[in-house]
Amino acid sequence: MVDIEQPKKKAAGVPAVLSSFKFGFREMGPARTGKVFLKMNQDGGFDCPSCAWPDPDSKRKHAAEFCENGAKAVAWEATRKRVPREFFAGHSIDELNEISEFELGKLGRITEPMLLRAGSDHYEPVGWEEAFQVVARHLKALVDPNDAVFYTSGRTSNEAAFLYQLFVRAYGTNNLPDCSNMCHESSGTALSRVIGSGKGAVTLEMLEEAELIVVVGQNPGTNAPRMLSHLEIAKKHGADIVSVNPLPEPGLMNFKNPQRPSGWVGKGTALADQHLQIRIGGDQALFLAVGHLLLEAEAAAPGTVLDKRFIEQHTSGYELYSKHNAELDWPAVEQASGLTRAEIEEFTQRFIKSKATVICWAMGLTQHREAVATITEIVNVLLLQGNIGKPGAGPCPVRGHSNVQGDRSMGIWEKMPAAFLDRLDAEFAFTSPREHGIDAAETVQRLQRGEVRVFFAMGGNFAMATPDTAVVHKGLRECDLTVHISTKLNRSHTVTGREALILPTLGRTDHDQTANGPQSVTVEDSQGAVHLSTGNLMPPAPEIKSEIGIVCGLAALVVPEVGEIPWADFADDYSLIRHRIGRVADGYENMENRLRVKGGFLLAHAARDKREFKTSDAKAQFSANDLSWLPTSAGRLLLQTMRSHDQFNTTIYGLEDRYRGVHGTREVVFVNPDDLAELGLKDGQYVDIVSEFAGVERRASKFRLVSYPTARGCVAAYYPETNVLMAADDVAKGSNTPVAKGLTVRLEPVS
Repeated sequence: MVDIEQPKKKAAGVPAVLSSFKFGFREMGPARTGKVFLKMNQDGGFDCPSCAWPDPDSKRKHAAEFCENGAKAVAWEATRKRVPREFFAGHSIDELNEISEFELGKLGRITEPMLLRAGSDHYEPVGWEEAFQVVARHLKALVDPNDAVFYTSGRTSNEAAFLYQLFVRAYGTNNLPDCSNMCHESSGTALSRVIGSGKGAVTLEMLEEAELIVVVGQNPGTNAPRMLSHLEIAKKHGADIVSVNPLPEPGLMNFKNPQRPSGWVGKGTALADQHLQIRIGGDQALFLAVGHLLLEAEAAAPGTVLDKRFIEQHTSGYELYSKHNAELDWPAVEQASGLTRAEIEEFTQRFIKSKATVICWAMGLTQHREAVATITEIVNVLLLQGNIGKPGAGPCPVRGHSNVQGDRSMGIWEKMPAAFLDRLDAEFAFTSPREHGIDAAETVQRLQRGEVRVFFAMGGNFAMATPDTAVVHKGLRECDLTVHISTKLNRSHTVTGREALILPTLGRTDHDQTANGPQSVTVEDSQGAVHLSTGNLMPPAPEIKSEIGIVCGLAALVVPEVGEIPWADFADDYSLIRHRIGRVADGYENMENRLRVKGGFLLAHAARDKREFKTSDAKAQFSANDLSWLPTSAGRLLLQTMRSHDQFNTTIYGLEDRYRGVHGTREVVFVNPDDLAELGLKDGQYVDIVSEFAGVERRASKFRLVSYPTARGCVAAYYPETNVLMAADDVAKGSNTPVAKGLTVRLEPVS
């Protein structure tokens, strides 16, 4: 039953605890729930398979070091439900494709390899040997290895990711698109250019020491709830917190920490001192204006605002930047941002007052056409006051998938630098390809042209995570073979090539036992800390292999003669993989020994640790960007896609968005009440959302209007349902990330 109520003004507290355990009991039962929850994010336990937010050190770690969405992610994976072979026998591919994404996920864990043979309309069980032979037959038949694409999800462990890219490069291609292409690629592109590292330069302790924390284009209450605990600590230390977002989100209004008694019976902690309700696409204008005002304030009171010593010693491009930013078109800034000059001036005063500032952001920033320029404007503002490489300061991109940052460290990238490939070749005695591969957006374009013969995915749900959904589905169906290494069913398993395989794998919670004994894997969190993860549940079935076991089994058939790679040894002893990682991956030197320290180790970061910048001129670089924004014509609005509170990426845990007051549905579009009135529409009415890009219209049908206090001229709706509105060739400049924020749309009433 669909029910829409007023949005909440507080996050977490008792409702979050009750929701966590209710979901856990339903999927796992009480005993299993207790066993699993108490091991999550603990030393000697397993890493949460949800977001990449870091853990506090062992001294400060709470017994319940998990959040509501982490609990749901674990319960979803550790469910007692199974998908037996009889289910596949009783449902054709067409019938499977009629089951909703939500219902597919509820079915349970896959327990044995399933093969859809050419000409058949049903999956059937096969043994691992035959499954591997099917993949080997198709890959060996390709004349050009670049006709195959190997996708990776950010939930993959470091060890599995390292072996996967090794296998793919031994096969002969760099076609390694991953989920980072669709989320934080803009962050990596911008930060690599201006500070010399694509990773954030802030630790958990630094965040808690900040005097000012700005959270831009991010909803931590849903997407990284454990972040709220650390914002609360910073707040108690006296920090100012500012939220910049088109939607007011309760997590940044008031946080009731369920780990404290006050979170159960008290009023909670008011976090944001200021909320800037930015117009979609207006963030660049905002930070251009902040930089302008800081320069003006320094000119009025020399030596009191900017860190001139830092600028002179550690940066380049300041003169060009300051000259470029000396004049500002304030009417354009106000129109682009949707903010008043007074609001921006108040915001800037917080920077002037602060001696240590952290700016956090997520996909509300990275999935715009001008995302790279916007992030470099954020860095400009930080550089002006020397807010990098000191306590309580720095850029802080907040990653999504639990090991998306680690996967990139391990070589999951279509454009890995030559130095990494040289070390890889020396370590394993072969020559890896140097021609750059294709990213996620380019994969969609090749699928559209029918140029992908084999599509292989280790995790994820490519069929739903990408833009131009209909195009992607058609392209996948034209492949000779599609293969998915997965724990549970999703849409990508029902949108198949002429042949298709589902290879069941262990999850993060599962006990991993090889011939050499119990095994652990590692992950790298959003702030560069690396630690072990050890599952403690018996696997759903004895036939299930780890991702490492699957990759090694395939490689032994596909590339047995390439280089000197002991695939069988790696499958039995993961420490051998870590020894090799330590000789190839930057920052992972002597990895196995460093992991013996309780809690793991923190990767070095030259900009953060030593104010050294590995850029083209060994300086942190100011950028001069022209203002770019998104004007709209009459009757047109700007759409942002987003998650509900009951999902993680494309995984749907339930049809609820408790904080936004939506229950029983996901086909809703949030619209400002003044925009509804201006367009002659009413709350509760049904509309089609029609996007317009490059003369092509795309349609998402029958969405319910929800009157909501979002920014004027801006609307919001959930993905993946609205990915049909995105165009594969509409991408961020410089990073090639598909644009999911700032889509021009109109709302057409339906009967």
